[in-house]
Amino acid sequence: MSLIRPRSAALLLAPAVLAIVVFMALPLLLALAVSFMTADTYGGAHLPLTFSAYVQLLFEQDFDESWAFTASYLQIFVRSTLLAIAATLLTLLFALPVAWHIVCQRPEVRSLMLFAITLPFWTNLLIRTYCWVLILRDHGLVNQLLVGSGVVSAPVALLYNNGAVLLGLVYSFLPFMVLPIYSTLERMDTRLIEASHDLYAGRIQTLLNVVWPAAKPGAAAGAILVFAPALGAFVTPDLLGGGKVMLIGNLIQNQFSSARNWPFGAAVAIILTAIVLAAIWVQTKRESRMGEERT
Repeated sequence: MSLIRPRSAALLLAPAVLAIVVFMALPLLLALAVSFMTADTYGGAHLPLTFSAYVQLLFEQDFDESWAFTASYLQIFVRSTLLAIAATLLTLLFALPVAWHIVCQRPEVRSLMLFAITLPFWTNLLIRTYCWVLILRDHGLVNQLLVGSGVVSAPVALLYNNGAVLLGLVYSFLPFMVLPIYSTLERMDTRLIEASHDLYAGRIQTLLNVVWPAAKPGAAAGAILVFAPALGAFVTPDLLGGGKVMLIGNLIQNQFSSARNWPFGAAVAIILTAIVLAAIWVQTKRESRMGEERT
């Protein structure tokens, strides 16, 4: 029996391991290899191996083949990180009361509200994002309401800026924050809420001192689910930014398409993956430390 169990466990794990190797490990290794190659003029990469793709992140080569420092790509990384952090915080701000409101409903109403939360996933992201273009453009719904009500005399520039991109990121990834928080709060002992009210705590105090501590594990999981895709998003910045807001995802896409610099695009993708993995590692260590403190 001791010999059969390990074999059975290995057979059960084999499909998952095979999927991880084929769809995650091999593409990452291929991208890592391409990032150290030399860029072909018309796309692709070839030998010899070089570090020029990584050097290009901070330095650019002049016509006399000398290297000079440039902060252009560093600014893109900083902008992408700040927008991803802002999107994570805003989704958390909206998701916590929404998830708690769903938990407080009757089971049939709760199922209906969860269905409404997941309903946008049934529509293509490109279509959903383009709808925001129609809403925010100069003659869109928002500006028509503002001009028609006399709030402004001329259309306001709501599109093709950081604010529009942030709005699109929050809209796209809000369900990724709501659902983990909801799954955590659903298991909370509701008697704690009654005890809080018995001790004359208000709604805000109950939310901050009772609901929020119980929602922290779900919020931590939701933060990773929002931060990682928001950091590498390219559809939302491309449509709502109009080419004026360049993020990491757009930079990678441009390098593999118009610029035809595959090694540089692969290098940026590897660095993006490293940032996401570092964020996940930090969050995992933080959760394990908090678990040790509770025990």
